[in-house]
Order: sequence, then structure tokens, then C-alpha cells
Amino acid sequence: MDDLKPAPRRKLPLAPLAAIFVVCAVLGFLLLRGMHVRALGDQAMARARSVGPVAFFSAAAVLPAVGAPLTAFTILSGELFAPSMTLPGVIAAMFAAIAVNLALTYWLARYALRPVLSRLTGRYGYTVPRVTRANALTVILALRLTPGTPFAVQSYILGLAEAPFGTYFLASWLCQIPWHAGCIIMGKGILNGNFKAALAGFGLLVVATLLLGRLRKWHSGRSAASHESDRR
Repeated sequence: MDDLKPAPRRKLPLAPLAAIFVVCAVLGFLLLRGMHVRALGDQAMARARSVGPVAFFSAAAVLPAVGAPLTAFTILSGELFAPSMTLPGVIAAMFAAIAVNLALTYWLARYALRPVLSRLTGRYGYTVPRVTRANALTVILALRLTPGTPFAVQSYILGLAEAPFGTYFLASWLCQIPWHAGCIIMGKGILNGNFKAALAGFGLLVVATLLLGRLRKWHSGRSAASHESDRR
């Protein structure tokens, strides 16, 4: 993946900063007008709950492929549907949605949208090499466990790079399990005021981040040692 080089200049993320500013401005305006933000939040949650779990988890499977943040679905899902599905049921449904999303984005990148995505990467100065079976796991773990790149973008890169689907799917899915399980538990605790649950979810996120980081370093070191041995 050394050929995948970003543009030399890094620009400020103006769009996200502008979005944050607009959200803060709207919230400030509502507070000054005496509107109850908590009541508005409860109404929004009630509407989201009314669509039902099938529509919600279907959206979680599809919408992140076009830029919707997957974490937003995981944080809300526990509070929305644990009363009817139980928390383990919500976690299982979210993991199924993530599995569908991984397969969908891979198919889009490798087949359906490949010409369009290839032109876009070339236009912005990126070269996406092919991932071989020999280096697939190293590349996938390096991409999945390095913070900063959006989840869907990672999937599109790996699809364009023609990573073997089985390795791509299993490694990507397993990397997401502890992180999103923590988000579901933490989100439910925060949204219903359960401090212990929120703390437990946050703890799981911290542990998952540390363990996955160690896994990445271990596998990178092992791959480097293997390459060095091959050269000798």
C-alpha cells in the first residue's frame, strides 16, 4: 500500500468544521428561544424508534456506503431497540448490518463502481495497487486499525485494490466487533442516564483500541521479520 500516497498538502477540514459550527449555532439559537432541546431529542428518538428495527438496521447496512457515519447508528441502536430486542439482540443485528455493508462496499468498489472510482482516485493523484494473497492480511489490518480514514473509504480502497474477499471480509468484520459493541453499550448508557453502562461501554472501547493497536504492531513486526528473512 506504499503506492497509495496522499496529496502533499493537507488542507483544513473546512466542511466538517462548518457543519459543527452550524450545529452549534442552531442549538444556541434554540436555547435562546427557550426551546427544550431534551424534548426535541426525545421526539427524534421516538420517530427513529417508530420506523422499526428492520428499517433501521437496513439503513445501517446501506447508508454508510454513501457516507453516513456508521457510529451514529451503533450509538443510537441500543437505546432505540434494546427494550424490544434485548441488548444482545441489538448487538447481533448491528453486526449483521456491518457484514452486509462490508460485502456491499466491496462489490461496489471492485465491480459496479470500479470505473468511476478508478477515475476519481487517478484525478486526485492516488494510485491503488493490487493486494496479493501474501500481503492481504497485513494491508487490511494496517488500514482498518489506523485511525483517521472513514470506514467506508477503507472498504472502497480494499475493493479497488482487489483484496481477496474472504480475508477482507473476515478481518474487517472481526476488527469492528469490539469497537461497535462498546459504542452500543456506551450509547445506551449515555442516552438513558445509566452511568455504569456508559462507563462499561467506554471501558470496552478503550480495551478494544489497545488490543487492536497491539495486534497491528504485532502483525506488522511479524511481517517485517518475514520479509527480512526472505531477503536473506
